[in-house]
Amino acid sequence: MNYENLLIATENNIATITINRATKLNALNVATISDLNKAFKTLGKNDEIHVIILTGSGEKAFVAGADISEFAAFSVEEGTQLAAEGQEKLFDFIENLKKPVIAAVNGFALGGGLELAMACHFRVASENAKMGLPEVSLGVIPGYGGTQRLPQLIGKGRAMEMIMTAGMVTAQDAYRTGLVNHVVPEAELLDYCVSVAHKIIKNSPYAIGKAIKAVNANFKEGKNGYETEIKAFGKCFGTEDFKEGTAAFLEKRKAVFTGK
Repeated sequence: MNYENLLIATENNIATITINRATKLNALNVATISDLNKAFKTLGKNDEIHVIILTGSGEKAFVAGADISEFAAFSVEEGTQLAAEGQEKLFDFIENLKKPVIAAVNGFALGGGLELAMACHFRVASENAKMGLPEVSLGVIPGYGGTQRLPQLIGKGRAMEMIMTAGMVTAQDAYRTGLVNHVVPEAELLDYCVSVAHKIIKNSPYAIGKAIKAVNANFKEGKNGYETEIKAFGKCFGTEDFKEGTAAFLEKRKAVFTGK
């Protein structure tokens, strides 16, 4: 499948999606959000892909925000629809994907860019990365889940300060607060993410998908995370992966999982 604003490479059960609008600092426009939705849907159904890495082209930005020119003249109704559709098509979709998605944050991740990184299951940042939610400086608030996911990751007080000041934090500050899991030199970013992906690939794809669902349940209104965990735990017992994993452990060999 061809994409207007994405580059996709696959190797050794890993797919790397690169947002390719370097001249626009990879800003999210409607076309790019649509491309990403299609790409994640396609890769999510591909049994050969076990981990997805998401990054931005060039050295300056992961995603430097949303494309403001597209919505500057929007009405209340249009703004509401923009946020609702974006969250459903992309941000919530990534969060709930059963395959792990790693954000490789190179350079600026601002506004919708940071919201996109936060929708991924975890984040690795280059040393030159800077992150922030500057929306209030434009007279609006984060609309792609930023007011919800940032407090979950770094705590309410720190999130309130970041949002209200519209300020940026460095990669090291992001690591200190738990916004990113690792900080590495820029030249090593993708290789590091690939090395983490290989560690994930050794494990049961089925179990990983259920673990993602169980963890997410704790943050969803009306969901009981413990009940979700119990049900998911039980379902694992009926899988080929469980039989293979336990047999391999008892036989003192490496398991070969199929995701079934």
